[in-house]
Amino acid sequence: MRILHTADWHIGQTLNGWSRDREHRAFLDRLHDLIEAEDVDVLLVAGDVFDGINPSGEAQRLLYGAIARMVGSRPHLQIILTAGNHDPAQRLEAPEAVLNALGVHVLGTLRRSPDGVDLDRHLIPLRDRDGAARAHVLAVPFLRQADLPGLHLGAENGDEPAITAAVRALHLEMTEAAVVRAGGLPLLAMGHLTCSGGLASEGAERRIMIGGEHAVPPDVFPAELSYVALGHLHRPQSLDGGRVRYSGSAFPLSASEIVYDHGVTLIDLSDGVAHRHIPIDRPVPMHRLPPTGSGKFEDMRAALDDLALLPDTPREAQPFLYLSLTADRPVTLLAAEVDTLMEQTPARLAGLSIMRTDQPAQERPPTTLAETSPEDLFLSAFQEVHGNPPDAHHLAAFRDALSEA
Repeated sequence: MRILHTADWHIGQTLNGWSRDREHRAFLDRLHDLIEAEDVDVLLVAGDVFDGINPSGEAQRLLYGAIARMVGSRPHLQIILTAGNHDPAQRLEAPEAVLNALGVHVLGTLRRSPDGVDLDRHLIPLRDRDGAARAHVLAVPFLRQADLPGLHLGAENGDEPAITAAVRALHLEMTEAAVVRAGGLPLLAMGHLTCSGGLASEGAERRIMIGGEHAVPPDVFPAELSYVALGHLHRPQSLDGGRVRYSGSAFPLSASEIVYDHGVTLIDLSDGVAHRHIPIDRPVPMHRLPPTGSGKFEDMRAALDDLALLPDTPREAQPFLYLSLTADRPVTLLAAEVDTLMEQTPARLAGLSIMRTDQPAQERPPTTLAETSPEDLFLSAFQEVHGNPPDAHHLAAFRDALSEA
């Protein structure tokens, strides 16, 4: 049996207002071709299918159109999708009755029965094309505080933080019950969380916080689980000797991911469980100029010329650019020069950072939280990142967000 593990599609994501639908269509087409070429029996999607809790109609059409194409060409294919922290859990589950008829399982929330977690729903047999069960997967969506009964935030009893102890207890409970039902067949699991030791992507992944904790050790997954298919961290990586695996995102979702080897993970079930990474070409190039640090505008123009961008590239296929400049003249003038340059360049600006060199060094220790306010911190951070103070609309947006916090 062959299983394809993927996660963190983030359908509907935009960069600086630019749609990424073309990239998602290309990725889903490539995924379909891989499923055919590698003779895949099961597709696991471990969360963050959508980029936000209110996906557009086009984002939903992309997802369901891809699913229809996959099961249409491979009727025996099983697809299991679990929600991530970005996903609208209830909306993801809404078409469940129709999807189940197609062999697609969608789990947005953790459901319980009087005896604990509802294993009739969360423990899914993986069947070959003859209908014989070859393994089982324990499908667990993104866990929220309410999913962890017995969690006592701030508790100091025991050898580990309360959140870690609660997540460990939940997975132990589910795994022990699943082992009884699995009948000796391999047992896999799915999840969407941060494991300690994993490398995160700056600026792309939200720190999932419950009670001040955002990461749990990989050994919260009991040893009876032969493979744990995770989502949330966008860099493809393995933990715990390869047993716990992040497949990574479909393509770069931020500047920090430009260096990643994006792809999917193919799992082979034969005498044991083996997996390998399959790279997937990027549908649209992404560049950061300069690759590290910041540089002068003139140097950035020269680096842009070296990219040899094609002037007739359709807008939706043009490369994304992250620019980081050193302000050797007024910031507003430099920003206007960048705007003019981008109007003449067959590329899309994904982000602009302008670093000032005339900021005085700190003469005293950083201000404590008791000595400042959220708005002061916002003003300072905005100035540091952009090299100029926020406009009135930036400040109004911050105050609106603060009022809802």
